[in-house]
Amino acid sequence: MTAMSESDYPWEPPFAGTEIEHLVGALDRLRTTFRWKADDLDAAGLSVRVGASALTLGALLKHLAFVEDYMFTVKMRGGSPGEPWASVDWDAHPEWPFTSAADDTPEQLYALWDAAVHRSHVRLTTALADGGLDQLVHVSGPDGRHASLRRLVCDLVEEYGRHTGHADLLREAVDGRVGEDPPAGWRAKS
Repeated sequence: MTAMSESDYPWEPPFAGTEIEHLVGALDRLRTTFRWKADDLDAAGLSVRVGASALTLGALLKHLAFVEDYMFTVKMRGGSPGEPWASVDWDAHPEWPFTSAADDTPEQLYALWDAAVHRSHVRLTTALADGGLDQLVHVSGPDGRHASLRRLVCDLVEEYGRHTGHADLLREAVDGRVGEDPPAGWRAKS
């Protein structure tokens, strides 16, 4: 039996790392598992629904792209999330990422999510270098206390945990793909 190297599973968090390495590693593992569940599908595959739920893999790709940008622009620094989010009338269309995804091609959805995750990696890496997990961010609660960067990272881990579970069910309904993690050496095709 051949031993697998770390390069076969680059999404795997460290066994004994720092708090930052573990939190970011857990987030990256969830991102990778989500992307694997949503990967390499046509418009029909990205539109499959399960039961009474309106969720689709395409809608989750767009929603999570928004969450990535929102978390590390608006919540972290008080900035604009950029386009396509900045021009949406959120009062009139609060579910826009979910409802508009059906109008996008698979290529657009994959590119939107991939680019948002890349921007988040850069923004989070920069923020961690500038002040670590304990630094206070822009978003605050009703009492005026600001959240820490640790809270934002944990919130994003929770968001991906929830939606990766949805993606498990949706992908199984599309073509039977099941599993907790991508196979060794997996890379996104689309």
